[in-house]
Amino acid sequence: MSAAPLRTSAAQDDASRTEDAPAPRTGPGPRDVPARPLPAPSATDRVRSGWARWTRGASPVLGPVGTTLKYVSLVAACLVAVVPLVTIFMASFKTQAEFRETGPLDPPSSWTNLDNFVTAFTRGGMLQGFVNTTIILVVALTGTIIIGTMAAYAIDRFTFRGQRLVVGAFLLATLVPGVTTQVATFQIVSGLGLFNTRWAAIVLFMGTDIISIYIFLQFMKSIPRSLDEAAMLDGANRLTIYARIVFPLLKPAIATVIIIKGIAIYNEFYLPWLYMPKRDLGVISTSLFRFKGPFGAQWEVISAGTVLVIVPTLVAFLLLQRYIYNGLTSGATK
Repeated sequence: MSAAPLRTSAAQDDASRTEDAPAPRTGPGPRDVPARPLPAPSATDRVRSGWARWTRGASPVLGPVGTTLKYVSLVAACLVAVVPLVTIFMASFKTQAEFRETGPLDPPSSWTNLDNFVTAFTRGGMLQGFVNTTIILVVALTGTIIIGTMAAYAIDRFTFRGQRLVVGAFLLATLVPGVTTQVATFQIVSGLGLFNTRWAAIVLFMGTDIISIYIFLQFMKSIPRSLDEAAMLDGANRLTIYARIVFPLLKPAIATVIIIKGIAIYNEFYLPWLYMPKRDLGVISTSLFRFKGPFGAQWEVISAGTVLVIVPTLVAFLLLQRYIYNGLTSGATK
C-alpha cells in the first residue's frame, strides 16, 4: 500500500473530528455576568459600625476608666454592707457612758468588756430563744428534706395523670405572696390547736418550701434511671430504691437546702411573732425584738444581742458557702 492513501485517510479523520467538535461559545458565560450591587446598609448597621469604630478608638481611654469604676463600685458596696456591722460590733463592747460620748466608728476602750453580752444572753432571754430556734430548726429541716425528696422522686420517676399540673401548681404557689393567705392560714392553725405552740412554726416551715422541692427535682434529673432499673432487677421496691440509692446521691442538694432553709428559719420573724406570741416561745428574732422594752435606751446591750444573732449565721455561711454554689449548679447540667 502506498503512503499517499494513508495520508489522505488521516486528513479525512482530522476533518471529521474538527466537524464533530463543539463550536466555541460566543455568548457571555457565567463569569461574564455582572455582579449584583450590594444592598445599602440599614440605619441599624450604620449605627453598629459607627459604635464599633468609636469603641475601638476610645478603648485606650475607656479601659482604665471602666476598671476604675468597677473597683470603686465594689468598694462602695462593701462599705455599705460592712460599716453597719462594724459599728454594731464596736458598740457591743462599749459601756453606756462610752456609747453616748464617742462616735459610732470609734473603737471601745476595752475589747474585753463582755457585760453587754452577759446581760443580753441572760436578762434578754437569748438563751431561751436559742433553745426554741434550735428545736424548730432541726424538726422543720428534717421534715422539709423528707417531704421535698419524696415529692421530687415521685414527680421525676413516676408518670401519672396530671403530672404537669402538679408541677405548674408548685410554680404558681411560688408566685403567690404569703401575706395574702395569712388570714386563712391563721384560721387553719387555730382550728388545729397549734396556736401558741412550736408546732405552728414547724408545720408552716415544712409546708411552704416549694424552692426546696425544685432544688431536689433539678438535681434528681441528673441521676440516671438505669440505677433504678438495676435495683428493680435485683428485687428492690420503690421505697428501697429511694432510701438506699436516690437519697444518698442527693447529699449536695440536701446540704444546699439545709443551709438556705436553715438561715431562712433562723432569721424568720413574722411567723414566730404571729403564731407564737407567748414569751416563753420566743425565738432569736423575736427575743431580740423584745429588747426595745426593757433595754430601749441601752443600745450597747441591743448591739450585743445583735452580734449574738449574727455570728452563728455568718460562721455557717463562711464555712459552708461552697456547698451552696455546688448544690445550686450540680443539677443544672447532665
